[in-house]
Amino acid sequence: MRMVRFAAVLLYVLGTCTGGPRKGYGPGMQDWGFVEVRKGAHMFWWLYYTTADVQKFSDRPLIIWLQGGPGSSSQYGNFLELGPQTLEGDERNHTWVRSYNVLFIDSPVGAGFSYVEDESLFRKTNAEIADDLLIFTKEFYRLNPEFKRTTLHIYTESYGGKMVPEFAYVLHNAIQKGEIDVKLESVVLIAPWVSPIDSILSYPDFLLNMGFVDTQGYKKIQFAVTETERILNEERFEEAYLKLRETYHMIRQTLEIDFYNVLRQPKSDSAIRLDYRNPNFYNSMRGQIAKTLQLPSESVFGAQEYNVSRSLNGDHLRPVTHIVELLLNNTDVEVVVITGQLDFIIATPGNVAWLDKLQWKGRSGYLEAPRIGVGPHGLLEGYQKSFGKLSVYWALRAGHLVPVDNPFVMDYVLRKHARY
Repeated sequence: MRMVRFAAVLLYVLGTCTGGPRKGYGPGMQDWGFVEVRKGAHMFWWLYYTTADVQKFSDRPLIIWLQGGPGSSSQYGNFLELGPQTLEGDERNHTWVRSYNVLFIDSPVGAGFSYVEDESLFRKTNAEIADDLLIFTKEFYRLNPEFKRTTLHIYTESYGGKMVPEFAYVLHNAIQKGEIDVKLESVVLIAPWVSPIDSILSYPDFLLNMGFVDTQGYKKIQFAVTETERILNEERFEEAYLKLRETYHMIRQTLEIDFYNVLRQPKSDSAIRLDYRNPNFYNSMRGQIAKTLQLPSESVFGAQEYNVSRSLNGDHLRPVTHIVELLLNNTDVEVVVITGQLDFIIATPGNVAWLDKLQWKGRSGYLEAPRIGVGPHGLLEGYQKSFGKLSVYWALRAGHLVPVDNPFVMDYVLRKHARY
């Protein structure tokens, strides 16, 4: 029975994954399919060709979008943040597809429409995730050779900020060795989980300064995060992650805030629409969208995401600042970090802390660089600080989901770093 199901999937991949534009779900030309990155591990991708007025799609850059979680699908980014249409089927005013080709990848395997045939195939470390993504990228470019001369930019948010630096560094090394012909130009990390402990330690001061807790509440949260730090320092990573989850639960029980945007009402319609656990989203993915794309029955959206996250418990709180340093010191890839003013889960003070501590050859120049305002038509939307290959943006009036909360800052970053 398993061989019959595998044959059906193989027929789907070989029969319909042709690497060319076709009609899909919603407006514009698209393509989608699966790459078997390891035997029994199937990674789903969905490419939107740009709707810009160009002679060839490849005249515009290719942007890869990877979601966080870990275990969250890139279709959250597609339908809730930057794709051509909303979950309700309305045209999105600030879709990236108007100017760029956008490739949504469900990674790690088991996230979204991606799936594994056996639970032993879930990834347990960041390095393993990067290896799968490299295999995927090689196959994608084999299917779509027209993009070899197109600049590539990798965008991500949240836990993706932990996964993408290592993926980008592995990809860079493969390019240098001649294993793949790709023009990788930039990595953009939105609300990134790069240094978990810096984010965690920022919680008490952030909540106190924003007025969400008094001194008593501050001390309670301070004790909890200090305990997490103590366990982490002993390298008991899985236990530290469980302690952090307890801290999140305690905060949710005592504070009425949306972790993704502290000024949004937790039970408002907007909070429900943007919640990663939105049941309407799951129903749409498993229903009309899966049907339209004619996905195989094994690809049940979100069915394995809990196991994806659980398999990474021991890796969740390990930092990747050293990988960011490798990108800055050993490659020509631009590194861009965007942090939202109203984000709690990966608060701006935590991002500022690890950025200031990075050990790279441009460190002193970055620390001394001026911070300048960003915003069209005289309206201040954020701040920018840049030196060498590192650029950092503070997005005002934005939480965790910067593409949704402040599309003007996002558009500025796209135009500056994904040039065409």
